Amino acid sequence: MSEASFAVRRANPRFAFFADAEATLRDGTLVPAQVSELSSRGCYIDTLEPIPIGTELRLRISDGMSSCELPGKVIYMHSGYGMGIFGMGVVFGNAAAEQMSAVNSWLRDLALHKTSLAPC
Repeated sequence: MSEASFAVRRANPRFAFFADAEATLRDGTLVPAQVSELSSRGCYIDTLEPIPIGTELRLRISDGMSSCELPGKVIYMHSGYGMGIFGMGVVFGNAAAEQMSAVNSWLRDLALHKTSLAPC
């Protein structure tokens, strides 16, 4: 499925947001990641290792001041295009309110600074 089809279905604004992250796969494998986009329903991460579409994970996101840990699932992936970096769209699963509070706080700050990406 192409990214364009996800763009058409996006219901929430997404923002440029850069934070460190770590994905924990079901088998316990830890995959370091970097978040580059954030919305209330998911995020876009970059990793050095591909995580297959459909993989469920726990994603820990930290901006240095606050952090959260959320369940998620990879819904699309871009290859490294020869650069060795893989980009993935992750949709958040059901998370505890205290975990979502960090995401909501980041989104409020981003909305105030109007760093929203082009509407999709």
